Amino acid sequence: MVTMAELYYFSPTGGTKKAAELFCAGVAEHTEQIDLCSRGQEPKQPESGLVVLAAPVYGGRILAIAADKIKRLNGKGKKVVTLAVYGTRAYEDALLELNRTAEESGFEILASAALIARHSIVPAVGEGRPDEADQAEILAFAGKVLEKLGQGEKNPVKVPGNYPYKPEMAVAATPISLSSCTQCQKCVSACPSGAIQMGQGTTVTSLEACILCMACVFACPEQARILPPPMQEKMEEKLGVLKTVRRENEFFL
Repeated sequence: MVTMAELYYFSPTGGTKKAAELFCAGVAEHTEQIDLCSRGQEPKQPESGLVVLAAPVYGGRILAIAADKIKRLNGKGKKVVTLAVYGTRAYEDALLELNRTAEESGFEILASAALIARHSIVPAVGEGRPDEADQAEILAFAGKVLEKLGQGEKNPVKVPGNYPYKPEMAVAATPISLSSCTQCQKCVSACPSGAIQMGQGTTVTSLEACILCMACVFACPEQARILPPPMQEKMEEKLGVLKTVRRENEFFL
């Protein structure tokens, strides 16, 4: 194992972080975690020899807000493992976009993976993922990454995807707050794009700023934050067929 790895993750609902932590446990004795969802501060610059970049997939892309933060990192002289985490449907151009973004910041791609986690909007899709079988696969991948690192291999990592990328996911509606909302403002703190504001006993969410990451829904202790029912029903109908599908993780070295 390496002594230290730095994990930069964007994980609004926790699935991406969980998958990335499994990988880091197999590759490093110690992991420093940097949360890219945090607002109002620049992410620290990487210092260790091995960096892990983990981002969730939304509509086959990585979110622009996550890409922008990665672009502000100085990856020159740093090796990176990239992890695109998605909720079973498809990752399409996301892993390619993540790798190209990392390369633009100067990182050298050591390895990549597309990993499965629970879907953020329809949690029954990918429920329980990553599970024990996923953990075994991810740890085996970590071992291969260490082997490649130790041998000093520099073969390029090729991942699926197309450029130009597919259009970004359009946000048609934002989560809403029910009358049971206590105005605790945990949704405000959790929102990585600063889309939510409290005032005059109401909760206002900007459609232009919302990225539909569902962080606010998962952060609400009263379960008072939901998608508008028609939109939730539409997503359930669209993705319901995937509830019985076990998509496999994919690894690239």
